[in-house]
Amino acid sequence: MKQKMKLSSEDFHRISSNVELRSILKNKSITIGKVEEKLRYENELRNLQIELVKLQQWIAKNNKRVAIIFEGRDAAGKGGNIRRFMEHLNPRSTRLVALNKPTEVEKGQWYFQRYIRELPNPGEIVFFDRSWYNRAVVEPVMGFCTEKQYKKFLVQVPEFEHMLYEDGVIIIKFWLSISKEEQLKRFNARNTNPLKRWKFSPVDKKGQELWDTYTFYKNEMFSKTHTSYSPWLVVKTNDKKEARVECIRHVLSQFDYHGKEQAKTMLNPDPNIVMRYHRSIIHLD
Repeated sequence: MKQKMKLSSEDFHRISSNVELRSILKNKSITIGKVEEKLRYENELRNLQIELVKLQQWIAKNNKRVAIIFEGRDAAGKGGNIRRFMEHLNPRSTRLVALNKPTEVEKGQWYFQRYIRELPNPGEIVFFDRSWYNRAVVEPVMGFCTEKQYKKFLVQVPEFEHMLYEDGVIIIKFWLSISKEEQLKRFNARNTNPLKRWKFSPVDKKGQELWDTYTFYKNEMFSKTHTSYSPWLVVKTNDKKEARVECIRHVLSQFDYHGKEQAKTMLNPDPNIVMRYHRSIIHLD
């Protein structure tokens, strides 16, 4: 009978990187599929984050204005994606925007006004954890806006984004697509984890109950606001780690920044994971 190989204490003292760990495991014929998968993901993420640092330096040097919007149903992974983007970036030229519900004063303003204040300055990247597209899906589903306000928004948003495009603001719009079953699984995980329980709200519960209504408004949003100058990118996110690296790849693929040719990983996204809305109307959600 073949004796099962194990890691010794000397092995652990000798290991100083994930690469060395994988090498020792391979030499000893130790199979640890999930660990291998996680190590590959972390190595890939690190290489992509190195490229993000290069991209940020190029954006700052060239005074580009970049807004990256993350939309999607609750628990689709918006916050987790943004954290991986921002993890190693310089906070002086990067911002996260996650606005609370509008104040009474803001309710009396032009709908886009409070978002205009948050748009990127020259040399800055701004990440939106939800955006003005609240009015396209969440608000009409939950009854937070009137039918007149909703219809006015759909007419104005392409014009608003075209003005930004003409003024040089680069907008990247992600819709994170998650299946109903996976959403419920993540909701249940939140409720059992005391560190994540704060994320769950009555609105989340409604998301399952009103799934088909969300789907209707999501499809209306795509049909009215997917344009050549501001397209929607649909991302399959049932596999959170896969979605994170592919979103980063897409952003990197949109810029010819200095040092891009030295990248140690693929910078073009998997077209089966990240796709323009018009490429497939069949989504997970």
